[in-house]
Amino acid sequence: MSPAKVTLSPKELELVNDAGWILTKNTIIQKVYTLFGSLSEAYKTVLENNPSITGHGIDFRSPKISKGEQYEGLPWVMLDHPRYFAGDDVFAIRSFFWWGNFCSITLQLSGRFREKFAGSVQKYIDEMGGDDAGWYICINKGPWQHHFRKDNYLPLSEWKNQSVASLPFIKLAQKASLQDWDDLEKFFADAYAAITRMLAV
Repeated sequence: MSPAKVTLSPKELELVNDAGWILTKNTIIQKVYTLFGSLSEAYKTVLENNPSITGHGIDFRSPKISKGEQYEGLPWVMLDHPRYFAGDDVFAIRSFFWWGNFCSITLQLSGRFREKFAGSVQKYIDEMGGDDAGWYICINKGPWQHHFRKDNYLPLSEWKNQSVASLPFIKLAQKASLQDWDDLEKFFADAYAAITRMLAV
């Protein structure tokens, strides 16, 4: 049996002969790394000023930046700071860049951290008085998806449940358009500060 002939479309042929777009992509990813590195330092300062949420066995000093190429087929970069993943016990604040889509910041709590902070998160939500303030809540059965489609996230203003304590995990997020690149650092810093206030209520 002869091997199948693999052909390229005109657009694919154009791109395979153009190294420039890959080099530009690599430069952009490196700039995201630089942005997240700068943010991790700013996050440390915020945490140092909020002693009520530090401790609990969480390593707040070791941020982790990672990247990949295939979240729904597209490159991504994430910063977890702080991060604690041990079985059912998860405490993470995740800053996320997804090529062609958005940037987001997420608070994720499960296990003993859900139990500890559910009351504070609920109080923060109640004090918003029905205004979601740009926050989305995860309604998925599992916590590991990042997209904002309706089967994963709903705006808090559309969420009909009454208590985050009833959820198997708590995952709240905000997102920002990549068109707003020049404002991303402020977006992340403001949302991070809001998360720390939420946990300290």
